[in-house]
Amino acid sequence: MIRTKGVVHFTIPVTDPARSRDFYCQRLGMRLLRDTGHGMVFLDSGGDCIILAKVDKPISTAGARDVHHSFLVAHEDYAPALAELKASGVNFLFNEDRRDGVIDGPRAYFEDPDGNVLEIIDLAAYAGATA
Repeated sequence: MIRTKGVVHFTIPVTDPARSRDFYCQRLGMRLLRDTGHGMVFLDSGGDCIILAKVDKPISTAGARDVHHSFLVAHEDYAPALAELKASGVNFLFNEDRRDGVIDGPRAYFEDPDGNVLEIIDLAAYAGATA
């Protein structure tokens, strides 16, 4: 059996890599690693690699909010992050605070410029940390 050790990167489909690069860097504080200029943008999110890859049209997740990407924020940064995103006009879907699950803590779901659903979470507990 193969035993993976973690995630190296994940890729988010975007129609305008430059616009999305700016959103992810300016709104979510990711650091630009490389913009290939050919439809791929490599970003760093706290030591994790995020790749923005150009697609001709957005990949629809309409009605499937469970399909999303989640980003960890420090406890003290969570409320200010929500306020900053709201002030910048980001479209929020909903907020919740889950407890007694696999991934616990307050979280907010919102959309990037292509309608990809994103989440920021103030992680209180993760069942995998003790498994």
